[in-house]
Amino acid sequence: MSFWQQREAAQRQLDLERGGGRPSVGDRLRVVLAFPNTYHVGMSNLGVQTVHHLFNCEPGVACERVFLPPKQELRALQTSRAPLLSLDTQMPVSDFDVVAFTVSFEWDYVNILTMLRLAGMPIYASERTDRHPLVVLGGAVTFLNPEPLAPFVDVVSVGEGEALVAPLVSAVAAMDRRDALRQLATQPGFYVPSLYGVRYRDDGVAEPHEALEPAVQPFVPKAAVKTIDEIDPPCTRIFTPHTEFGSRFLVEIVRGCAKLCRFCWAGYNYLPVRAFATERILSLAEQAKPYAGRAGLVSIAACDHPDIEEILERLLALGYTVSLASLRLDDLTPQIVELLYRSGERTVTIAPEAGSDRLRQVVNKVISNEQILEKAELIFSTGVENLKLYFMVGLPTETDADLVAIRDLVVRLRDAMLTHARRRGRPGRIIASVNPLVPKPGTSYQWMPMTAPAIVAARTKRLRELLAGLDHVHASIKSERHAFYQALLSLGDRRVAPVIDAASLNGGDWRRAAETADVDPEFWVFRDRSLDPALPWDIIDGGAKDAFFRSEFDKSLRGEPTLPPARGGTPPPLVRG
Repeated sequence: MSFWQQREAAQRQLDLERGGGRPSVGDRLRVVLAFPNTYHVGMSNLGVQTVHHLFNCEPGVACERVFLPPKQELRALQTSRAPLLSLDTQMPVSDFDVVAFTVSFEWDYVNILTMLRLAGMPIYASERTDRHPLVVLGGAVTFLNPEPLAPFVDVVSVGEGEALVAPLVSAVAAMDRRDALRQLATQPGFYVPSLYGVRYRDDGVAEPHEALEPAVQPFVPKAAVKTIDEIDPPCTRIFTPHTEFGSRFLVEIVRGCAKLCRFCWAGYNYLPVRAFATERILSLAEQAKPYAGRAGLVSIAACDHPDIEEILERLLALGYTVSLASLRLDDLTPQIVELLYRSGERTVTIAPEAGSDRLRQVVNKVISNEQILEKAELIFSTGVENLKLYFMVGLPTETDADLVAIRDLVVRLRDAMLTHARRRGRPGRIIASVNPLVPKPGTSYQWMPMTAPAIVAARTKRLRELLAGLDHVHASIKSERHAFYQALLSLGDRRVAPVIDAASLNGGDWRRAAETADVDPEFWVFRDRSLDPALPWDIIDGGAKDAFFRSEFDKSLRGEPTLPPARGGTPPPLVRG
């Protein structure tokens, strides 16, 4: 794919965009925001939309965008060896001052290396010089465990973008590469891997990170905004039909969740719960109305917004149809369901996680089957036709009886749906999505080995048999192999980097990549870490005490819940002393 073909493709994309603004040219700091997946996926990502906007709000900064080319274009670009160009002005990515990756999913790690190679840049940070752009890593994965990517990046920005962009720009614009990295390494939210040493014991277990210079902080506290009262919520600012969600206005309305489900990294890492100002949400929605007819309210716990009913009412008055991300059943009210139905919503998503009350208490999902059925009755009686359910297998203390309980709960929910469907004359569907549990850093399960693949395979096979043949039920059950390599990327350290490198070159064959790199994934995936002197991700201080996580893990094994605070209350003491 030639330089001119890239320019023509970029112009076609830009011609379809509406809203937003164009970056100025000739400013003192040129940033290209890189999303390691296609434009179709990336332009529906609130992180991309928000960080792009934040950079361009900084005086003297011009921020453009670049995405992974689609498969056919990617192959053509690799064959032609033409340089990867930015979307907005079609300039070579390697000519920018900063290449800032925002990454949400572990499976996109290989695409980071692909994009660096397309840009003609060394993939390892140790091989880059002052003539190369500074490579910055941000996004949701930095809250968890950036170590598998540490050898590839110059700096990791840890935390919320609103607190990170300004200090990053200030340091990089005023200093050379070496001094900027040293300056950033003294500030909250910035982890510079090259300024830390990592040693391993003879048995392969990692020792704690060692700062290589006196001024470097011993661990990196995440950067977070203390209050969001005066800032705009992340939202869609550039609209285009070529996205995963079409020209939909997405807006974050609440940040954080106080329910503290023991498997959920986001629930811990985005505390405290903070609701964006209602008038700011609605003002942005009004500005976006010429470009969008649908609004998606994004949050871990949308119903935690104190004005959720008012927001829904006023969005409907603006002419929007509205959808919510996965709903927490304990906060669902008749008014909310009625407003969603009036807006045109016909599918509601909930996450029971388990089929039995006992196992739900193990993971601290404190809601009973009877309460789930009561809320389902409310949902279906309002007119909603379909219900999507999220379940997990491989949970601590799980037995076959818990798998049978998933089937039984699905059947009862299906029967409730059919009762109301008969009155309408058309049936809906129950969609059950099942994923193996991957223990995540920064959660109560971070020391726990993943359940062995043979056990997970047996349980998923059993669940498929239990759900097979159920009319109006569609089950999507993820494989244990997919979860195994996701766990490797979630729980690994810097020694996993060569596996990512190999997978980026062989088309994503992870098994062969591990063999090529001479790495045994089972060391990270199936090993109990409870006695390790340090965890790879301990370099990042997400704000929670290890003692709290250990206490929660012990309570999990006893099936003892930790009750959340009342709305607006204070969560249990989490912050490190």
